Amino acid sequence: MKTNQVHKKLNELASTAICGNDISSSVLYVSALAIAFAGQYAWITLLIVSLVLFLFRKIYGEVVGALPLNGGAYNALLNTTSKGMASFAATLTLLSYMATAVISANEAIHYLHHLIPAMPIIISTIVLLAFFALLTIGGITESSKVAIGIFIFHLSSLVILALFIFVFLFKNDLSIFIENWHAPVTNGSISNAIFLGFAASMLGVSGFESSANFVEEQEKGVFPKTLRNMWAIVSIVNPLMAVLALALFTIPVLQSSEFQNTLLIEMGHYVGGKWVATLIAVDAFLVLSGAVLTSFVGVSGLLERMTLDRVMPQFFLKKSSRGSSYRIILMFFFLSVSVLLITNGDVKLLAGVYTISFLSVMALFGIGNILLKVKRKSLPRPEVASWLSILIAIGAVIVALVGNITMKTEGDAPSNLMVFLDYFIPSIIFIAFMLNRTVILNFLLHVMHTIFDPVISLIHKIDGKILKTIDEINSQEFVFFTKGDNIASLNKVMLYIIKNEHTKKIKIVLALEKDEVIPPNLPMEIEFLGKEYPEINIEFLIIDGKFSPKLIQELSKKWKIPVNFMFIGSPSDKFPYKIEQLGGVRLII
Repeated sequence: MKTNQVHKKLNELASTAICGNDISSSVLYVSALAIAFAGQYAWITLLIVSLVLFLFRKIYGEVVGALPLNGGAYNALLNTTSKGMASFAATLTLLSYMATAVISANEAIHYLHHLIPAMPIIISTIVLLAFFALLTIGGITESSKVAIGIFIFHLSSLVILALFIFVFLFKNDLSIFIENWHAPVTNGSISNAIFLGFAASMLGVSGFESSANFVEEQEKGVFPKTLRNMWAIVSIVNPLMAVLALALFTIPVLQSSEFQNTLLIEMGHYVGGKWVATLIAVDAFLVLSGAVLTSFVGVSGLLERMTLDRVMPQFFLKKSSRGSSYRIILMFFFLSVSVLLITNGDVKLLAGVYTISFLSVMALFGIGNILLKVKRKSLPRPEVASWLSILIAIGAVIVALVGNITMKTEGDAPSNLMVFLDYFIPSIIFIAFMLNRTVILNFLLHVMHTIFDPVISLIHKIDGKILKTIDEINSQEFVFFTKGDNIASLNKVMLYIIKNEHTKKIKIVLALEKDEVIPPNLPMEIEFLGKEYPEINIEFLIIDGKFSPKLIQELSKKWKIPVNFMFIGSPSDKFPYKIEQLGGVRLII
């Protein structure tokens, strides 16, 4: 006997691993990025980011606790504003996931390329995206097992790296850190350095919003724990790695392009040799791959919710036997591959999309919390964020957003805002069409009717006139006077009419004088002809009188048809009338 499959929910470790791989992978780049802008104050900017994230813990906890549905910012705004505003947030979230998936996959392959130089970058990136697409189609439980393995390996690798650095610093001293602390301030002033460093460092919390997008897949009470765990990781790991980097290398070295791209590998190689550097390279490949998995899981939950709300086509609701929305996953995979190919592998161009969309989503989530407090006071919620903390958190995100929009790019590279708009505008146009598709389709229908209805009306009129003319032509009757001809002669008449006349009606007239009788086989033969030629209406009439021009004229007036008769046979001397006397009788010889 078959039993219904119970959908297994994710526990704390599995849920934390799925979204934690994304947020914890930031350690590979955010420390170097913060140092590039804030120099020796990088660790301070990362601590400020930790404080902002602490405020967002309760913001997310209150909204998702009151509305425990997939969708994140989309769900928050859907229940407090309009579907249009919610879809705006969803578009930003989708772009954030797309940029995360492509950048993380490409960077993961670059780290692996560091170990295997012969590996083709673009093809390998596509293969990696395809692997995680198939893994997600296999089901979220199976995906979580891979995520847990990556997560544990990543944290273990960071612990090993930190231990090697502590041992190295214990054997040496902190002179380099002290030298860096007294170095000239990067970017002019301390306040400006911290401002730009904070704006760049906010990228280190990307992934924090992911847990809210698959909350329905988590066991009860797990969601706030995932927020706590992600906050703890970011608060400890990112500032610590910035401090350790400043203790190992001078700021000019840390701000060089080589160290910006592979800071942790350089740190590992410096304190532990090649094998530690290799460990970090493998870890970077795995945890960035885990961030790709986070994108697939998060976008699946988001777009499934949007599809249920009829924002996306119902086509995407189809599920696999394992319960995954495989059409959403495949669509996201093809979208990611197309972006990779369009950028020709130079995915750094997506930094603007990644930055602005992610920070905008966080700001909108904070706004959603405010609206929830105002409009949905009666909803029970497990925790409540204070008004002050919400305003500070939103303000901090807006500052970071402004910093990233105004941030200068290298060389001739387009600004973050321009790259963001290149992807955002087509996406929001598509979403706007889906939201207003009935209005748009009705408008198109109205335009079509306006243009084509007069043409169709004209065609109908012409069509009617043509049909009327045909009917008038076909309605003209043909009259044949018979003397009791045999069926062969009658058949000749029918063949003549079919080949030469437009009529569909014929009267076969038999004129009988006094004492004349109907030929015995004539009615039966005419009935037979009616069956042989069903397209012609045959009417058999018997008239008392003598066949003569006078009779023809009388019948023509009576039936109101023109004189248009046929005579079968050959005129002979025995035939008493001339053709002219019969009024235009045509002959078949």
